[in-house]
Amino acid sequence: MSAATDLGFATRQIGEIAAALPGATAIFRRRKLDFCCGGAVRLADAVPPEALPAIEAELASLAPGEPEAPEDTGALIDHIIARYHDVHRAQVPELIRLARRVEAVHRDHPDAPRGLAELLTRIEWEMGDHMQKEEQGLFPMLRVGHGPAMAMELMRDEHDDHGARLRELEALTHGHEPPEDACNSWRALYAGTAQFAQDLTQHIHLENNVLFPRFGA
Repeated sequence: MSAATDLGFATRQIGEIAAALPGATAIFRRRKLDFCCGGAVRLADAVPPEALPAIEAELASLAPGEPEAPEDTGALIDHIIARYHDVHRAQVPELIRLARRVEAVHRDHPDAPRGLAELLTRIEWEMGDHMQKEEQGLFPMLRVGHGPAMAMELMRDEHDDHGARLRELEALTHGHEPPEDACNSWRALYAGTAQFAQDLTQHIHLENNVLFPRFGA
């Protein structure tokens, strides 16, 4: 039995999947599946039978487990880039798109996350700059055994800035909890911001508390 079958996506409603599984909205949007107004339809009823296994596999791939940190430093850096840097680059643009939609459609709602798209855009820019500095500057030095203390301290300071952005994100989304009358897009947005916050927290932990201390930082 496949992981996708284990998760039972076929019998679940599209809107439910979109709200519970961060990243699912991008898959549904790419495949032109209406997860908002048409969200009450079961996935198996919304797609041709021959397309269902591929879609289920895509959805199953969105929830990877967290393997232990590799002992080899090069392997750990590869893991950080693949599991966090690349994932953040995919996560945040979709969250910005969802935030713009929710802010526009629900602008008169008292709990509308006004300014969320702007905050996420700032996070995207700051993280993009930070990750580029790591990938092009710090990480290549760490791979060959050189751990420049000043560079690692700078990255730690920027991690603190990321932590401040996460606190802003939590406040703006009311702890990533949508109101009871939230639509599927709104629920998907907050499921995504919660997953992003969790991923970024684990990402920072691996660098601050696992990678950098290998070089005395």
